[in-house]
Amino acid sequence: MAARRRGPALRLCAAVFLLDLAFCKGHVEDLDDSFKENRKDDIWLVDFYAPWCGHCKKLEPIWNEVGLEMKSIGSPVKVGKMDATSYSSIASEFGVRGYPTIKLLKGDLAYNYRGPRTKDDIIEFAHRVSGALIRPLPSQQMFEHMQKRHRVFFVYIGGESPLKEKYIDAASELIVYTYFFSASEEVVPAFMQYVTLKEMPAVLVFKDESYFVYDEYEDGDLSSWINRERFQNYLTMDGFLLYELGDTGKLVAIAVIDEKNTSVEHTRLKSIIQEVARDYRDQFHRDFQFGHMDGNDYINTLLMDELKVPTVVVLNTSNQQYFLLDRQITNAEDMVQFINNILDGTVDAQGGDSILQRLKRIVFDAKSTVVSIFRSSPLMGCFLFGLPLGVISIMCYGIYTADADGGYIEERYEVSKSEPDGPEPAGESQEPPEPGAGASPLPAPQEPKDVLEKKKD
Repeated sequence: MAARRRGPALRLCAAVFLLDLAFCKGHVEDLDDSFKENRKDDIWLVDFYAPWCGHCKKLEPIWNEVGLEMKSIGSPVKVGKMDATSYSSIASEFGVRGYPTIKLLKGDLAYNYRGPRTKDDIIEFAHRVSGALIRPLPSQQMFEHMQKRHRVFFVYIGGESPLKEKYIDAASELIVYTYFFSASEEVVPAFMQYVTLKEMPAVLVFKDESYFVYDEYEDGDLSSWINRERFQNYLTMDGFLLYELGDTGKLVAIAVIDEKNTSVEHTRLKSIIQEVARDYRDQFHRDFQFGHMDGNDYINTLLMDELKVPTVVVLNTSNQQYFLLDRQITNAEDMVQFINNILDGTVDAQGGDSILQRLKRIVFDAKSTVVSIFRSSPLMGCFLFGLPLGVISIMCYGIYTADADGGYIEERYEVSKSEPDGPEPAGESQEPPEPGAGASPLPAPQEPKDVLEKKKD
């Protein structure tokens, strides 16, 4: 009886699941050739994919959820997907070079998405880029709302100026990463409990429960400063973030720990990095980014070495150099001294992007690939690598034996050419007998004809 009741319930659940799946897919449009001409009247969030791509298949259910959510909240952004292999000319026109590629198309502009492939991050990207480039902050209440909603955002305060033009240019390039706001001089008094400005106009970044003012003389180019400051000062690191931090030009100080391990050593190193990031921010923020990473697998791959956990490593993600501890870190002062030694060049850098290191990287990657294949599937590894090696071995053996036989035949041929014409003696060849040994003497060499005639006379 229980089995009979369970059967219809399972079928009902399966039907509901398939209905939900179809409902989600219904909010993602399959795009074709007509998309090129019809898209300019709308804002589109498009996934360019390839049917055979594993990452594309992994993104598909997330993309269906994005389409459903955007539709349910009444977003003006339409969600679609295009098979970039079937419509390669359109994909090439939009600069698609890999799969999957996510782009937001807004008029003549195309913005690449480079964040984590999660539903919330993709939707946040769509909201940010589809809206106004510079959003106004007309009141203190709106400012406080933005502080609660965004971990990092930038504000221009003041009227028209050359600085504002640079701010707009920077925003048009970096809107894919962060939010940009502006406030007029009239509403500045409303911010006075949060901000103290020596002069206006000014550009500020709000993050880490504080704010920092752009200084053209100390910080250089505005776009470069915004690119450096778009991250919080302390981060939970992963491979994607380390890749993004490569554009900032900063060194990255990381506590490599096991978050499941609650021992004093693991928690202490993480606390020391957090303390340095917080208390020495003004001293190091132009040169350093701080954070921690759970586990050493990614770092080991990056450094081509086995790091003990817990430890601290400082990475230069722009040239693949790294610095390992040359002292025991017991408090924030030890870490500060280590950082200062890196800055003044007294700590030797390891790694890098030299030719030798690139060759080492090729060998390391090849070895890692082979090991990972054998670990995941030994039979597959034997098939992929054993079969080609066997074929190559057979070919080499065949070439070797063919050369050996060819040499023997050629030698026999040369010997046979040197022998006089006539029937070959039966049996094995023997050494010619010496005179007086019971055998007939060898014939004397024939004299010339004119000499014989003289003797006759």
